[in-house]
Amino acid sequence: MSYVKASTILPEELLIELQKYVQGETIYVPKSKSNYQKWGTRSGGRQKIVDRNTHIKNNFNNGKTIDQLADVYFLSTETIKKIVYSKI
Repeated sequence: MSYVKASTILPEELLIELQKYVQGETIYVPKSKSNYQKWGTRSGGRQKIVDRNTHIKNNFNNGKTIDQLADVYFLSTETIKKIVYSKI
């Protein structure tokens, strides 16, 4: 996250209004809901996890045990259970 000086991007009237509520502090302005992306969408991390979980489910359905999958994917047996028994 980068910081931007408010006086360089905001109209003076808005800056004056903001100063009524906060001065000399760092504030976070969230994205609007229409611009929000879920974690890992832009980087591709989310898709990698979806692909990994699909492989885990396929291996389980083809006879691999939960313990074997935990060893192969370096995950706990509880995490493997959550993946293979999830409906998604």
